[in-house]
Amino acid sequence: MNAKPKIMLLGSGELGREFTISAKRLGAHVVACDSYACAPAMQMADEAEIFSMLDGDALQEAIARHRPDLIVPEVEAIRTEILAEAEADGFTVVPSALATQLTMNRDAIRDMVARELGLITSRYAYADTLEQAEDAARQVGFPLVVKPVMSSSGKGQSVAKSTDDVAESFQYAADNMRGDRTKVILEQFIDFDYEITLLTVRAQDGVHFCPPIGHRQERGDYQESWQPAAMEPAHLQAAQDMARKVVDALGGYGLFGVEFFVTKDAVIFSELSPRPHDTGMVTSISQNLSEFDLHARAIMGLPIPPVKLRSAGAASAVILADRDADDFGYTRLAEALAAGGTKDEVDVRIFGKPVTRPYRRMGVALAASPDTDRARKIAQAAADAVTIEYAPKGK
Repeated sequence: MNAKPKIMLLGSGELGREFTISAKRLGAHVVACDSYACAPAMQMADEAEIFSMLDGDALQEAIARHRPDLIVPEVEAIRTEILAEAEADGFTVVPSALATQLTMNRDAIRDMVARELGLITSRYAYADTLEQAEDAARQVGFPLVVKPVMSSSGKGQSVAKSTDDVAESFQYAADNMRGDRTKVILEQFIDFDYEITLLTVRAQDGVHFCPPIGHRQERGDYQESWQPAAMEPAHLQAAQDMARKVVDALGGYGLFGVEFFVTKDAVIFSELSPRPHDTGMVTSISQNLSEFDLHARAIMGLPIPPVKLRSAGAASAVILADRDADDFGYTRLAEALAAGGTKDEVDVRIFGKPVTRPYRRMGVALAASPDTDRARKIAQAAADAVTIEYAPKGK
């Protein structure tokens, strides 16, 4: 690795922003790429490029011009065949071109996990048309979850409780997919006790695990997360064993967000992202090294020390916009930062997104406390305190 490695970051949202900070602290030169100007990571990077990750020619040209030491995807919707070509030409794709190709599409990663690795998953089927979706729904059984095979942060996900719901769920998934193919996955609805993200680091010195993270979603999108999530030792061991098998099969180095459903009797593989995970925002306050620090170290070939919790409990809660706007600011930060009084640690991260839209994540509140339940309450109170002030129209 060069003394000052050049990293090309493909996607420059809030996760890319935090990763950029971690990478630059280790001496990297970061070129942040996204489809719009002033994306969060661009504000922290050394250089910026504006193009769609689905524009294969633009992606290929940017790689050829910058010749990065590491190509680091931050989003799912990328022309992965260009990454495969770049890897064949000697460039390093994080964690690997194969991993980006498989995890970009839920069908590819699900088939690998279920059929090749033999891990426990929910029943599932695919559909390209409404007629296929109706047939698949009968095979899987109701209730079921309908999702685009390619999306992020739960976009396009809904529950179909009967045949009457399939058409609406199929169209919702199709309308919210990323990429250029209409294909959905229909999954058995798992009546789980809870769900976790197991952040798994594959590095040169082996596979490392962060303590499990619990999380809650609304509209298919992360709203809060907490660490550690309480788990039976046998369930945690099962999750770690499955995560290790998957990341070893994918290969390469980096941090993976591996999601599981947990019931009384089973741990069930749900999804995987070969990059920092939104629910892992909590690690910015909970751990000695955040998920972004760990990702940067792993891809740069640096040692991974023992991952330790800084407090007995920690939580994150999102700060959401409620309308479309391009002229706005933030108030009541003092109230947010004082939400824990004098006994608990509270922090707020504003992402720096240039525009708002309904339900868009604009920041996150973080809290650390001796008690996880208390940390969750404080993080939510801090998030609720932050107010987005919108400029009056016409000014």
